[in-house]
Amino acid sequence: MTYSIDDLLKSPFEKIKRISEDGYEYWSARDLYKLLGYSEYRHFLPVIDKVKEALISLNEDIENHIEDMLDMVKIGSGADRELESLKLSRFACYIAVQNADPSKPNVALGQAYFAIKTRQKELIEEEQERLIQSEEDSKRLLLREQMRKHNKQLAEAANDAGVKEPIDYAIFQNYGYRGLYGGLSRQDIHKRKGLKKSQDILDHMGSTELAANLFRATQTEEKLRRENIQGKQRANQTHYEVGQKVRQTIEELGGTMPEDLPTADSIKKLERQKQKELEDKE
Repeated sequence: MTYSIDDLLKSPFEKIKRISEDGYEYWSARDLYKLLGYSEYRHFLPVIDKVKEALISLNEDIENHIEDMLDMVKIGSGADRELESLKLSRFACYIAVQNADPSKPNVALGQAYFAIKTRQKELIEEEQERLIQSEEDSKRLLLREQMRKHNKQLAEAANDAGVKEPIDYAIFQNYGYRGLYGGLSRQDIHKRKGLKKSQDILDHMGSTELAANLFRATQTEEKLRRENIQGKQRANQTHYEVGQKVRQTIEELGGTMPEDLPTADSIKKLERQKQKELEDKE
């Protein structure tokens, strides 16, 4: 027998769903055993044991899916009595109906209901992850472009301060990285990220790491110009101190140190995708 979405929305399993004070949905084991057609709660408990075994095999914390609770239940006289029960997550219910006696009424409906509800949840989570990744990609593209712009401006400011030769500018840059990365040079960061010789470390930074480096670059440029700093040694020390100050700020805020942030995929692929999208619009 097949069930439509409308059937599932009107499902008795939907009607017994509860919402916790924190806004999470759950099902009472005492509601569930009756709906599935078990004559007594104790006959349903072996199914719960199978759920726990399955959760353990999946490396899931049982506490995240099964929680002790007290439930108000009508007894023979019609009065309400508080009895021990279990608060079951959607996933726990899904496993329970898969392990329930298939000859019991509503088990097939329960299997269909929880299978579809679980898949709906997965799709929602996948979409949320996609949106988060899309936002991260957009931030990376913007910050990487800003890094190109401000690295040029930083080079001009360093040149005005007396950092003229390419080798001197490479040393100047390393002072900034050492300040920000706790003593690590550009080469050290490159090695730590596991990059090939031809790969640029900036192309493999996530948005958080790029933002820290952008702040380092912009603040060093401004300080060099504002204080009219002259001489390679003073320029190098300025870059180091600014990098160190950015690192100190990250630490004070409880952030992750830049050298401990994950290595991102090359931004070149994102840039090509962005360029193709622009060309398709023309």
